[in-house]
Amino acid sequence: MRSTFVMPVDPASMHVSSAASQSASPFEIARALAATFAASAAERDARGGTPKAERDALRESGLLRLSIPVEFGGLGARWRETLDIIRLLGRADSSLGHVFGFHHLMLATVRLFGSAAQASTLYGQTARHSWFWGNALNPLDTRTVSTTHAEWREFSGQKSFCSGTVDSEMLIASAHDAQTGSLLVAAIPTGRSGVCVAHDWDNIGQRQTDSGSVTFQRVRVERHELLSDPGPLSTPFACLRPVLAQLILTNIYLGIGESAFGDARQYTLHESRPWYVANVERAEDDPYILGQYGEFWVGLESARALADRAAERFDAAWDQGATLGETERGEVALAVATAKVAAIEAGLAICTRMFDVAGARATHGGLRLDRHWRNLRTHSLHDPLAYKLREIGEWALKQQYPTPSFYS
Repeated sequence: MRSTFVMPVDPASMHVSSAASQSASPFEIARALAATFAASAAERDARGGTPKAERDALRESGLLRLSIPVEFGGLGARWRETLDIIRLLGRADSSLGHVFGFHHLMLATVRLFGSAAQASTLYGQTARHSWFWGNALNPLDTRTVSTTHAEWREFSGQKSFCSGTVDSEMLIASAHDAQTGSLLVAAIPTGRSGVCVAHDWDNIGQRQTDSGSVTFQRVRVERHELLSDPGPLSTPFACLRPVLAQLILTNIYLGIGESAFGDARQYTLHESRPWYVANVERAEDDPYILGQYGEFWVGLESARALADRAAERFDAAWDQGATLGETERGEVALAVATAKVAAIEAGLAICTRMFDVAGARATHGGLRLDRHWRNLRTHSLHDPLAYKLREIGEWALKQQYPTPSFYS
């Protein structure tokens, strides 16, 4: 990865200013943006909707090019570095970490499911035009079907949980073949005729991810837009796509847990009052509170170590490309599944128990500290934790790797 690139950040306006141009690393730029995003996260959580100004700030920052190879105009970051920045942004605002992470997942989908020529073209155009990618690939949603015409396909139907589609330039979209039932995946412009992106996301958490629905009304998909060489989950390397998706989620969950820990710590140190029978002058000296913070820290440190190990293993698998074998793929899938479980369990514990260490006043509505639990609870239901533990158990007991699917 190149160590620096030119992109000044004005934290007050979140816009690039040529007059204030300075050399900064991607992590430094992400840190400046994260500070700005965090300052308005609670207010924007209350408002919901599309974080347009923040998405534009990510466009102008150059970070949408982060995972694109240098030869195509990108920054050439390894996945460990990209995931660190996803976690950093997720710590500031999990909605923005979510759409930023999914943007890079969509780009990776082009590389994993499509041809080298498709990746070269779409990477280059994304880097030049600062395209933001959205997700309309939901393999469990069979309402969108594809019919065949002479030289093209036609997608019709609806997709749900389409994160980041509002205010995106490109989509990864899926449909099931009307005759064979096989899954087709394509990269198409969001603004194409017949693509209708709805503003209908109103869930309790991740409120600014625009994870609502997209309707396809006889959308024309050209042959060269189908990612069919090698195609979805067709090789061990192509099967890294769901592993990367799980690893991105893991780092978002970690960011939420770290954010909840930081907010709880700030409140305990500066606002909380000791319980009257504790016989201490400050809440921070209460041994029961100290014990809970110790548990929080162990959970976070364990999840961080597992997530970082999984990221390193993923990079090693990614480097193998088409030579990646099923065993190597299975090893990284297992590492990611383990990290994901740890991040969810540690995060939910902190997001729930943070009020035990902060006190009753921390439930004031204006603080919106409940957003951490709402965000993690909403997003961690992406696939059931019990089935993730079952996969890990199959390895622990029977030495069976997770079976490749879009969720493992």
